[in-house]
Amino acid sequence: MSIKRRTVSGTIFDTVNVLFMLFLFVLMVYPFLYILMYSLSTPLHVKAGLLFWPQGFTLGSYRELLTSKTVGGGFLISISRSIIGPIGMVLITSMAAYALAREDLWGRKTLNKFFIFTMYFSGGLIPVYMVIKGLHLTNNYWVYILPTLSNAFYLVLIRTYIESIPKSLEEAALIDGAGHIKTFFRVILPVCAPVIAAVVLFSCVYHWNSFIDNQLYTSMSKHLYTLQFILYNILNASQAQAAEVAAQMGATSDTNPETLKMAITMITVLPILCVYPALQRYFASGLLIGSVKG
Repeated sequence: MSIKRRTVSGTIFDTVNVLFMLFLFVLMVYPFLYILMYSLSTPLHVKAGLLFWPQGFTLGSYRELLTSKTVGGGFLISISRSIIGPIGMVLITSMAAYALAREDLWGRKTLNKFFIFTMYFSGGLIPVYMVIKGLHLTNNYWVYILPTLSNAFYLVLIRTYIESIPKSLEEAALIDGAGHIKTFFRVILPVCAPVIAAVVLFSCVYHWNSFIDNQLYTSMSKHLYTLQFILYNILNASQAQAAEVAAQMGATSDTNPETLKMAITMITVLPILCVYPALQRYFASGLLIGSVKG
C-alpha cells in the first residue's frame, strides 16, 4: 500500500483555501458578533471602530426590552403566528397536494396548471388589499393567518414528494378498509415528514420575519404589531424619534437608542438561529427526494 505524498503546490492550495474560508467565516459572523457585543455594552464606554467584547458589560438593554409591554406583545404576536400559520398551511396545502397527486382526480392537469399559474402572476397590491378589506381582515389578527393557508410552491414540493411514494402503501391501506382521509393522516402524512419539516421551517421563517402585512393591514392597531415591525419602526426612526421610543421603554443610563436597536435585533434573530439547525437535516431529503426518478 503506497502513501501518496503531498506536493508543495497541493499544500499551498490547501493553505490558501483554509485561509480564504476563514476569511469568509469571519466576514459573515463578525456582524452578528458586533451587534451582540454592542447590545451588551454601556453607552458611555462604546467607542468607534471594531468591537470584539462588551465595553462596560450590562444587560440593561435586554432588561428594558423584555419588560416593555410593546416588545412583549410583539413577541407574543410573532410567536403565535409563527406557530399557527405553519400548522394551518401544512394541513391545507398537504391535503390539496395529496388530492392533486392522485391520477384518478378529475381535471388534475388543469388544476395543477391553475396552481402553478398563481406562482408567477398575482392581482397586485391594490386588488389584494381590496380583497383583504372586503373580508374585514384589516386590523384583525387573522390577516396574518388566513391569506397564508395555501401556497402554490409548497404544494408543488409536497405533491412531488407524494408522487414518489410507492402506490402499494396507499393501496394496502385502502384494502384494509381505510378511507382516503384515514389513509392520508395515518400513511401519507407520516411518510412525508422530511418535506413537511422543510416546508414548516420555510413557513416559520416567513411568518417570523414578515412585517409588510403588518404595515399594510394592521398599522393602526398597536396591539397587533409584530416584533419585526417594531424593529422596523425603531431602525427607521430619526434620532429624536428613537430617543422618544427609548424613553417610552424606560431607558436608563445603561441604555440608549443604539444599544436598544442592537438588542432588539438580536432578540428577533435568536429564535431563527435556534430553530434552523434543528430542522436543517431535513432539507436534502425533503427537497430532493422525488426530484429524480429512476
